[in-house]
Amino acid sequence: MPQFAANLTLMYGEVPFLDRFAAAAADGFRAVEYLFPYDFAPQALAAQLQAHGLTQALFNLPPGDWAAGERGMACHPGREAEFADSVQLALRYALATGCKRLHAMAGLAPEGVDAATRQRTYVANLQHAARVLAPHGICLMIEPINTRDMPGYHLNWQQQAHDTVAQVGEANVQVQMDFYHCQIMEGDLTRRLERHWAGIGHIQIASVPDRHEPDGGEVHYPHLFHRLDEWGYTGYVGCEYRPRKGTSAGLGWLQPWLASQKA
Repeated sequence: MPQFAANLTLMYGEVPFLDRFAAAAADGFRAVEYLFPYDFAPQALAAQLQAHGLTQALFNLPPGDWAAGERGMACHPGREAEFADSVQLALRYALATGCKRLHAMAGLAPEGVDAATRQRTYVANLQHAARVLAPHGICLMIEPINTRDMPGYHLNWQQQAHDTVAQVGEANVQVQMDFYHCQIMEGDLTRRLERHWAGIGHIQIASVPDRHEPDGGEVHYPHLFHRLDEWGYTGYVGCEYRPRKGTSAGLGWLQPWLASQKA
């Protein structure tokens, strides 16, 4: 069965953040992810992971000023030093938590900067980050994000992401395929998954169009989960969705997969 990771940024909002680790473990999750860990000491997060037998599957590099609307800086010329500092900060947290996948958000297109310049900057920053992370066995993720939820984001398409990985040319750079974003932008999920299989290092899920539990909407997730099993996917599937009501009450979709794990 797929290895599911609870996204503690979106899930378990009923309790304070550090209590979400225990809640996820109690519901049968063996791994967690979240957007950003930087409001907490690395040791505090590591203690929660150890106490509840959880693996840290993924988190993001610092995105710049999130509250002010920034969504990463990797494609922003002139902010290379800030990006490099963000890699070092994320690395500290990754080493403390044992996390082997870090996502570098590309950023919104800066005003007055053409696409070619953004892409050159993006590739150079990714090369730097990958080389810093490689000696620690950490993979760098990039993720296409849909233009409805995040207008102006630099990276929107699966092929664009895999082309970028080729341009970067570092073995520890992979694509984070979020089925929610991909369905909104492109659809044809099974064939896109098949086409890009070798370059995918992390997967995320949510219903479309409402980004709730993966138990309805446009995407039939059991089909995709079976394909992941058939094709031997060994990474994590991040549950990056907003529960309709209570998080635990909405996990009926997960129970058959947990049961198959115990069988």
